[in-house]
Amino acid sequence: MPILKKIVVQDFRNIVFQELEFSPNVNCISGNNGEGKTNLMDAIYYLSMTKSAFPAPDKFNFRYGTEGFVIGGTYLMPGGLESRISVKVSQTEKKVVRDDKPYARVSEHIGLLPVVMISPSDISMISEAGEERRRFVNAVLSQMDREYLAAIQVYNRLLAQRNKILKDLSPNWDLISVIDMKMETAANTIVRARREVTASLAPIVESYYGLISGGSEKVSIEYRTDLDQAPLTELFAAMRERDRILKFTSAGVQRDDFIFLMNGHPIRRSGSQGQQKSFLVALKFAQYEIMKARYGFAPTLLLDDVFDKLDMNRISNLIAMVAGNEFGQIFITDSNKVRLSGIVDRITEDRAYFDTVGGCFTRVGL
Repeated sequence: MPILKKIVVQDFRNIVFQELEFSPNVNCISGNNGEGKTNLMDAIYYLSMTKSAFPAPDKFNFRYGTEGFVIGGTYLMPGGLESRISVKVSQTEKKVVRDDKPYARVSEHIGLLPVVMISPSDISMISEAGEERRRFVNAVLSQMDREYLAAIQVYNRLLAQRNKILKDLSPNWDLISVIDMKMETAANTIVRARREVTASLAPIVESYYGLISGGSEKVSIEYRTDLDQAPLTELFAAMRERDRILKFTSAGVQRDDFIFLMNGHPIRRSGSQGQQKSFLVALKFAQYEIMKARYGFAPTLLLDDVFDKLDMNRISNLIAMVAGNEFGQIFITDSNKVRLSGIVDRITEDRAYFDTVGGCFTRVGL
């Protein structure tokens, strides 16, 4: 499995310059809120996904007053060879380089360094619209399925073209019909993969939720798509007049949703904060399991403030779960250093601790 041995971060959010070496097992980052713990986690995420774990343009990650940032990582790859990965982002371009060779396309890098991140922002998957849930599923599938990644890119490009034509006073329907057929091919690939991953995730989520919560609630996931009603080209034909009036495409996989349920009811209405957090942790651990099965090795696991809003029973269950599985390299943040060290010391003796102040990270002994 890929192990991040060293990272170099420059001008990323509040990090001016940092060079850190990590444990191949568990790495603990502590510090007060707002000091930069999550920024380091997101920098690690960038090295895998070439973008932030959070839905914001790259420019919002530039340190104030700068014109870009650079993140570099040295990885020990399967087979024992080292590989150097760098992501350089400026106002005008993004360049991803592996061992001094730039990728022709940034997307070619996705999947080399599988990663799963759990963070407080995951709550948006429950509290907000379907876009956040689609982002999650896209992040899972894009790392495991290159055909899916290509289909998403094609579909989104065609959707943008279709919406642009619909804004014309007299849309070219012949051209739209050609675009519709191409979109249907991509959409079928997307829907098939989303159905399969939902079927894979659901039972694992239920199992993990039971382990974390110790409760009797039954959780589940439902996938809903417009293509359950008819093929995409038929939907587009039926919506033609509506699309002309609205001036955008009103049907398609860009409207897909994944419904999170507890005892048959939406968890955002029926679940407490602890239950919702437990569900999200279970969801990410399920992602971890299916990715580990697909790759044949464990992804990097980023646990950002994962203990927040969990009572001690749920925390104990979560730690027992981590300790009882073949996890790879783990990064954990917490504002409570004593709690963090008490939890991690029970898991392993092979760990590294870092203190965080104002975007500066110092390795400490505990």
